[in-house]
Amino acid sequence: MVAQTKLQIVPVASKAELNRFIQVPMRLGSGDPNYVAPLMFERQESLTAKSNPFFEHADVQFWLAVRDGRDVGRISAQIDHLNPQTPEGIGNFGMISAENDPEVFEALFRTAEDWLRSRGCRVALGPVNLSTNEEVGLLVEGHDDPPMFMMSHDTRYAPARIEEQGYGRAKDIYAYTCSVHDDLPAPILRRIRKGPPDGVTLRMLDMSRFGAEVDTLTGILNDAWSGNWGFTPTTEAETRALAATLRLLIDKRLTWFAELDGETVGFMILLPNINEAIADLKGKLFPFGWAKLIWRLKVRGVKTGRVPLMGVKRSVAGTLKGRLLPFLLIDAVAQAARRLGYARYELSWVLEDNLPMRRICDAGGAKVYKTYRLYEKALT
Repeated sequence: MVAQTKLQIVPVASKAELNRFIQVPMRLGSGDPNYVAPLMFERQESLTAKSNPFFEHADVQFWLAVRDGRDVGRISAQIDHLNPQTPEGIGNFGMISAENDPEVFEALFRTAEDWLRSRGCRVALGPVNLSTNEEVGLLVEGHDDPPMFMMSHDTRYAPARIEEQGYGRAKDIYAYTCSVHDDLPAPILRRIRKGPPDGVTLRMLDMSRFGAEVDTLTGILNDAWSGNWGFTPTTEAETRALAATLRLLIDKRLTWFAELDGETVGFMILLPNINEAIADLKGKLFPFGWAKLIWRLKVRGVKTGRVPLMGVKRSVAGTLKGRLLPFLLIDAVAQAARRLGYARYELSWVLEDNLPMRRICDAGGAKVYKTYRLYEKALT
């Protein structure tokens, strides 16, 4: 009988190792009919300091778990110096994906925790992949539906393996699904059909001023979300990098701004669910993936979308007009989505204790269909 080779935890230090790191969940998810492999080039850009401005204000390390020359798991650890939780001694783990083996999970978490502890962290919180403004949480409910674009799809055994390492629930976050044909409550709909209140104007994204529009969106986002648990302000560089990546996907007809007395105070953006178009590409765009992707997005079209960003400035959110703005934006986006052939869209993600946003989702007919969980552990 051949002895089992010792498990090794290898720091990612080269492009080849980063590619292996990216491919771990692709291999583990290959037997799951609802798993959608992300595009390799997008993952490479997101996880590389040269192309992701997140690395400018964060310390990040990736590791691979290797046994018998085979990659059996991965994990990251990061400390975001813009996160208000960092001075409290909270660091993050993320990118967790491994075979269903307690030894692999234990080795990966021990390595990430040692790294965080050596840098002064007293608590590990995650998964955060990599920023709280990107993919957050581990999927614990909703495995029977494929993930939307930029949302994770984890193995069913991962929650138990993480909890075995001493982690407990810190916070749940939700993904809501909504039909584009769901009407808003009748009283709100009657008010909307009268037209916007005095001083309120709705407008589509102006692509000729794309850079300035992105900066405006960043300002509203940082203001609107500033009171949320775990919120980390996104820099203009990060938003611009994301916008540049997504520019070909952004449809001005699905991106709306709300103005009050000439000031832009709210926005909502719906992106086509690219996962619907890349589900069979296995993360590759060559040699024919590009043609398939473009045809599916621009000619055939997709039927689903995701609202990753929405917000109203806090200075107006509590006013009568401010409380109507989210519904005006939802109505404008839903009408456009119907005309473009969409069937449903996802609103994600929403913190369990973000009651104002949850009430808006409930009022709009949206239902929770996926739950993601953030775990925490004291590093003592």
